[in-house]
Amino acid sequence: MKNESQLKSSKRGVLLRLAIFMALMISAFIIPSSALADFGYTEDSTNYTIDTGANLVFKVKRSNGDISSLIYNGTDYNGYTNKNSHVETGLGQSDVTISQPSSSVIMVKVVYGTLEQYYVARKGENNIYMFTYIADDSVTVTRYIVRLKPSLFPVLNTSNSWYSSYSTLEAKDIFTDTSTGYTYSKHYSDTRVMDYNYTGISNGNVGAYIVRSNHEKASGGPFYRSLIRDNTNVAVNLYEILYYGMAQTDVKRYGLQGPYVLAFTDGGEPSSKLYAGNLKTDWIDSLGIHGWVGSSGRGRVAGVGIKNMKSDYEYVVGFSNDEAQYWTKASDSNGYFSCTNMLPGTYTMTIYKNELAVYTTDVTVTAGGTKILNSITITDDPSDNDVTWRIGDWDGTPLEFKNGSLMTKMHPADSRVESWKGNYIVGTSDASSFPCYIFKDVNNGLIVYFRLNSEQAAKDHTLKIGITGSYIGGRIQPSVNSWTSKLPSASNQPGTRLMTIGTYRGNNYTYSFTVPASAFNKNTRDWNQLKLNVISGSNGSDYLSPAVSIDCIELE
Repeated sequence: MKNESQLKSSKRGVLLRLAIFMALMISAFIIPSSALADFGYTEDSTNYTIDTGANLVFKVKRSNGDISSLIYNGTDYNGYTNKNSHVETGLGQSDVTISQPSSSVIMVKVVYGTLEQYYVARKGENNIYMFTYIADDSVTVTRYIVRLKPSLFPVLNTSNSWYSSYSTLEAKDIFTDTSTGYTYSKHYSDTRVMDYNYTGISNGNVGAYIVRSNHEKASGGPFYRSLIRDNTNVAVNLYEILYYGMAQTDVKRYGLQGPYVLAFTDGGEPSSKLYAGNLKTDWIDSLGIHGWVGSSGRGRVAGVGIKNMKSDYEYVVGFSNDEAQYWTKASDSNGYFSCTNMLPGTYTMTIYKNELAVYTTDVTVTAGGTKILNSITITDDPSDNDVTWRIGDWDGTPLEFKNGSLMTKMHPADSRVESWKGNYIVGTSDASSFPCYIFKDVNNGLIVYFRLNSEQAAKDHTLKIGITGSYIGGRIQPSVNSWTSKLPSASNQPGTRLMTIGTYRGNNYTYSFTVPASAFNKNTRDWNQLKLNVISGSNGSDYLSPAVSIDCIELE
């Protein structure tokens, strides 16, 4: 017969087992049904479900490779109005397979024609590593869109955030708040590719981010501006843009792009260890991803220094061919630069003063090798030339001109924009009073007033007008007093909107005109009038009329 202490012990055991049973029953209800017990995956007729072994569980549709669920800490952040996260705007019927190459990696491969998309999960990480392989033009735009539920994130006070109540201003993708006259668009990221490592959004407790890839197979170069984030009260989209036709000046490249990383956090920024230049990639070597080239198959270019740099400008060294593109910043002090992890090949190396090409040469990269370049002297900077007068400076941008700093984050019709009209007086006005854009239908016929001394007025002069881009064939036909130049030819520029979508960058081009001495006033007290008229063989109205973006104007 049990004594009293044994009975008490028995009761405690029963109570303990009951408590454990109840805890298990409760956990079965509060843990999402899609969550697994540990790192691994399951499958059903519709989805592959991957548990990262951390706080992230995601699903990939077996029919088309969409991400159909992104559950972080028990909440699904994926999608809105029946839209999932996917390549381009979604693929059709695809071959979608899953594998576990190692005990710490799960990989989903999506094949759609010649396109391949990869999703890779690593054990214990709240990240999805993505790769996109393209072989041809069967997919016209190469991008990944992460679509997030807007109700779970705030609408931010930025130029690419807006409310559905705003009115459409242009082409169904630029909007205006009629109460303020402020303009908004997904195009107004105000960010060049080289200036960001990630994009995303946070509600303070959860952050969702895309950490961009190195863009070696992307297009546009270091100064390209494109979609980064689209944040409204009805949609939140995060983008990795690899090829986009809007304002595109570059070739379309083929092959493997990645990894770019979808990272979830507890509200803070993603780890800098995920950045393209910091990410360790040796673990990817054995995954069998089509087109992957590990670090041993790559090379490096290093420059000892750059001479004749201007202290007010940043210098960027770019490398490009039809297969790949890279860039790196040069040291402000001596111009030293180093570009690593480059695919083998011969590249055009360009040194940019801000965004203006001032030196080019060819360099060849070999696998496992380092190409050392001796000190380079810049000899093609037009700012070094002696001139009679100059408006602005040669740097490949219109940023020093009126409204120049605004055009990457708003429409030219925005209420915060200063008047596009206004003439210029050499020696009195400064660059900030000269409009950065000249539109045929808005501020055509701007006048620059200038005086010449008797010696200057007695000889011919070269007038140079540098542009950073133009729209629908816009170019300037100048006149000085009663003299008018011959009709200039249109420059080679993108065939899409340029001046209204948050970028001024097309192809930098310089027009050169010889103005004869007979055109100038001989009385040194009289003003000469340089009139700038935009001409084109194409038509448009208002801010979609033919236009140019100004880099610099000078009279030699």
